[in-house]
Amino acid sequence: MRITVWNEHVHETRGDEIVRGNYPDGIHSAIAEGLREHFGASDDVVRTAVLQDPEHGLTEEVLDDTDVLLWWGHIAHDQVADEVVDRVHRHVLAGMGLLVLHSGHYSKIFQRLTGTTNSLLWRNDGERELVWTIDHTHPIAAGVPDPIVVPRQEMYGEPFDIPVPDELIFVSSFTGGEVFRSGVTYTRALGRIFYFSPGDQEYPVYHQPEIRQVLANGVRWAAPRQPRRGQTAIHKPEQGWFA
Repeated sequence: MRITVWNEHVHETRGDEIVRGNYPDGIHSAIAEGLREHFGASDDVVRTAVLQDPEHGLTEEVLDDTDVLLWWGHIAHDQVADEVVDRVHRHVLAGMGLLVLHSGHYSKIFQRLTGTTNSLLWRNDGERELVWTIDHTHPIAAGVPDPIVVPRQEMYGEPFDIPVPDELIFVSSFTGGEVFRSGVTYTRALGRIFYFSPGDQEYPVYHQPEIRQVLANGVRWAAPRQPRRGQTAIHKPEQGWFA
């Protein structure tokens, strides 16, 4: 397994003390730490990349060497270069797995893959979130308590402007009464995509073992099942074929 965790890494670097208190080494480091608990501590297995890296850390070489990419973004979606989005999109269609996390629903890459606005209702009052398992047979739900209790979290609510998911795995409820499709999957060409919403920067959600279990399960599910293959058809008929 070769995993890359991508984070825009803006909140942590602009002096936000709440975020730095939750994630002193960055959200990407906390996510990577959880994955290393499941897949091993080697940097060859789990690497990280951030917006500020050259080419956002997502060069052709990095993506060639990535089985599953995790994407966390929030306030810098517009700063992601279109050519990098094109590159990631091509690799997903060719078979690279993608996990889109929390506010990544507004990312260019997820909007490209869904073809919708991915807009939703939200309110940040630090409410309790209960993440209910809808499909107990799905491998992403393996070993996960039902419900997962997130003590404090930003509320995401319906309507959520996404295409009808291939699979609905988790639905969340909040203290205010809202519900949200918090864990859904899609397949695009050869690529598997899992969107999972719990994980706001203002709360230490990615330190919870249950959330780390879901992400590890998601990585296993999204990993390629066959050699990666480009999806651009190149037709070269033999001379005289149209005669």
